[in-house]
Amino acid sequence: MKKDLLQWVEIDSFALKHNIQQFRNLIGPERKMAVIVKSNSYGHGLIEISELAARYGADWLGVNSLDEALILKKNGISLTIILLGYVPLSELRMAVENNFRLTVYNEETIKKLGEITSAIKKNVYLHIKTETGVYRQGIDRDKLLSLIIKIQEYPYLKIEGLSTHFANIEDTIDHSYAQSQLEKYNQYIDILKKNNIEIPIKHTACSAAAILFPETYFDMVRVGIGIYGLWPSRETYLSCIQARRKPIELKPVLSWKAKIVQIKEIPEDAFIGYGCTFKTTRPTKLAVIPVGYNDGYDRGLSNSSYVLVNGKRAPLRGRVAMNFITADITDIPDVRVEDEVVLLGRQGREKITADYLASLCGTINYEIVTRINPLIPRIVK
Repeated sequence: MKKDLLQWVEIDSFALKHNIQQFRNLIGPERKMAVIVKSNSYGHGLIEISELAARYGADWLGVNSLDEALILKKNGISLTIILLGYVPLSELRMAVENNFRLTVYNEETIKKLGEITSAIKKNVYLHIKTETGVYRQGIDRDKLLSLIIKIQEYPYLKIEGLSTHFANIEDTIDHSYAQSQLEKYNQYIDILKKNNIEIPIKHTACSAAAILFPETYFDMVRVGIGIYGLWPSRETYLSCIQARRKPIELKPVLSWKAKIVQIKEIPEDAFIGYGCTFKTTRPTKLAVIPVGYNDGYDRGLSNSSYVLVNGKRAPLRGRVAMNFITADITDIPDVRVEDEVVLLGRQGREKITADYLASLCGTINYEIVTRINPLIPRIVK
């Protein structure tokens, strides 16, 4: 570790390996596992996680944007990469030239890909996204065959996959909506079978679906949040218990740490931070920590969360600022400048989880980790 870092994110490679193996045990060796590394690998570091995932048994990597895919290619990642988001028409040629799999649902995209591939005589492999109830990306059932007919007009366009995404599998213990989506997806498959159209890779399952519903596995499973050791939701865990299934063991991969840059003693009745939102009731010792909402440390944690110092909880005092927070270390002995502080993770017997921070901010664990500034170094341990 660089001695001069004031904050950093540590990636536990053994935890990542463990989580990947947990999902591999669930889905079996015969199915492909696509590890989703979009949005800087949910805040964990795009390159770092992708390299580890390739080492630990991922078959494919899933990204949202062409930019993410190009970064992986530039850094020598050799796994098959599928783009789950939209690629601008003007950028499609670059995607084709780099052999990326593409998620499609628009005729405009098909027409442009047809022109590009015919001109350079190069195949591109397409995954048709079906609309089953999320109402974002995806093609409606009554337009599926017309899109496929359009694809078949171009000899270099190859239909490789058929996908969908669940809308309400994480937020509830009533999975009737997810079951209705699965039924709709199976109807798409039936339509294709009746028209003698074979799809090599059918995929619907996210982390929650992989944990709860084996019938969603098909030919490939797309695993995101669970790979990082975070449960998709409390409801997913409860659903697992209700179904009398043993919950898989997930180990958090990410820890977020910083150093104390100043220790100051302030009197009783002193106001701390912007807005004077905290007033001391005794002489207080504060640790100044160079982390703020610019780094992804949510302003909603002001006066409500804590950090770990010397294995003890040090409550935040005052507002989270753009670049600084302050914590009360009055009752923690032997604290020094440049001592390590844990913002997210474990220190001694204490820990701070993404779920806990999310509960304070009224959000989900996904957002807590994904918003950690990509410029903060990720260090694999």
